[in-house]
Amino acid sequence: MHRIYSLPFASVYPLYITKVEKKGRTVAELDEVIEWLTGFDDAELRHHLDAGTTFQDFFDDARLNPNASSITGVICGMRVEEIEDPLMQKIRYLDKLVDELAKGRAMGRILRAG
Repeated sequence: MHRIYSLPFASVYPLYITKVEKKGRTVAELDEVIEWLTGFDDAELRHHLDAGTTFQDFFDDARLNPNASSITGVICGMRVEEIEDPLMQKIRYLDKLVDELAKGRAMGRILRAG
């Protein structure tokens, strides 16, 4: 089991915030991206942050967006579409979306709106 699986999602969330805010994006946009991927509403996301939910439990509770498989590209030196471990792939999907947000990509494109 990879170490990140037992890491609390709430410990990485501030790093995501720093990354996107440094590039002029907002926490609301970050939350929108997370909620799109996971199917959580704002209250569910806040609950996971407050509860210190691990990445494993965070994604176990998620209702992954049916369009998540359209997330492609390289993150951490790996193509996300080729990652075989389902949990690691979900984590890297999230990393890729946060990366796209920080790079200034339009929200419609990030959320795979067509």
